[in-house]
Amino acid sequence: MTAAAESSPLEARVGHYYQMDGTYLVGREKVREYARAVQDYHPAHWDVAAAQKLGYADVIAPLTFTSAPGMQCNRRMFEEIVVGYDTYLQTEEVFEQHRPIVAGDELLIDVELTSVRRTAGRDFITVTNTFTDTEGERVHTLHTTVVGVTAEDIDASVKEAVQNAMMHDMNILDIGGKDAEYEKTVRPDGEIRVSEGGATRTPGTPSFEDVTVGDELEVRHARLSRGDLVNYAGVAGDANPIHWDEDIAKLAGLPDVIAHGMLTMGLGAGFASAWTGDPGAVTRYAIRLSQPAIVSAKGGADIEFTGRVKSLDPQTRSGVLLVGAKSEGKKIFGLATLNVRFR
Repeated sequence: MTAAAESSPLEARVGHYYQMDGTYLVGREKVREYARAVQDYHPAHWDVAAAQKLGYADVIAPLTFTSAPGMQCNRRMFEEIVVGYDTYLQTEEVFEQHRPIVAGDELLIDVELTSVRRTAGRDFITVTNTFTDTEGERVHTLHTTVVGVTAEDIDASVKEAVQNAMMHDMNILDIGGKDAEYEKTVRPDGEIRVSEGGATRTPGTPSFEDVTVGDELEVRHARLSRGDLVNYAGVAGDANPIHWDEDIAKLAGLPDVIAHGMLTMGLGAGFASAWTGDPGAVTRYAIRLSQPAIVSAKGGADIEFTGRVKSLDPQTRSGVLLVGAKSEGKKIFGLATLNVRFR
C-alpha cells in the first residue's frame, strides 16, 4: 500500500488573493538601477535608442526585475496569511514574460497563494504575482516557491542577532501573525487577458535556421563582492542579513555570507540575453536553487555560467536553453531553463 500524502493546515488557504494598493510605475532609472545590480549591461536596459532599435518604446526591464516589487507586495502574504513559520528559504522561481516590461508601464500587482505541498515534514509554499498594465493585459507572471522554517530549526541567538541588525521597518523572523481573524478572499471572477506582445513581435535574436541543438554559449564569469550584495539588498529590498553580515551568517549555520538567490538568477538571465541579443525574446525562465554562492570578505565569489541549446521547436521557432552556474566547483542552479523565441 502507498502511504497517504502528508497534508498541511495551510492548504485550506490556497487561493487566497489580494491586490496591491495603487499601481507600480516603472521608472527608467529604476530599470537601470536594477540592471546594474545584476550586472546586466545589455543596451536595451540602458539606452533608449538601442531599445527602440529592437522595437521597444523605451528601455526594457531585466527579466528578473519583477522580483523587487513582488517582494514588497508579498510581505502581507507572509505576515498575515501564510502563518506558523519563523522564516522561509527560497527554493524555486519561475518568470513568465508575456511581453517585456517597458519604462513608463503602470502596473497593477496581484498576489495569490497558489500551492502548498507537504514533503518530508516541510511545507513548500508557492506564491504567484501577476502584473497587469493599464490596458488590462497581464504582462508578467512570477511564481515564487519557498520552504517554511519553524522555530525548531532556528537558534534563539540567531533570532536576536537578526532583529538587532534589521532595517527599522523589516522583520524576517516571527513574521507569521495571528490567524484568529482570518478571512479568505479569492480572485474575483472575470476575464484574464494575457498580453501577446511577446509572441507577435519579431525578436532581435539569431535566425532559427542558424541555431542547432547542442550549441554552447560562451562561458562567462561574474564576480561578486560584499559591496555587490549590499547594493542588491538595497535595490531589491531583500533585508536578510545573511547576505551581508558574516557573524549572523555563521550563527545561521552558513560558512560565510551568501549571495541572494535572486541575484544569481539575474546574473544568469543577463548571461543568456548577451547570447540571444534580445532580453525580450525570453518567454519563460525557471530556476531551482541548489547551493548558495559563498561571498567572502576578501576574495568575494566567482560564478561561472555555462549554457547550451537543449531543444528546438520549428513550429514556434523557439528553443530551450539550459543554464548552469557554479561557484567553487559547486552547482548553484539545480536546474535552470530559458524558453527563447528566435527570428
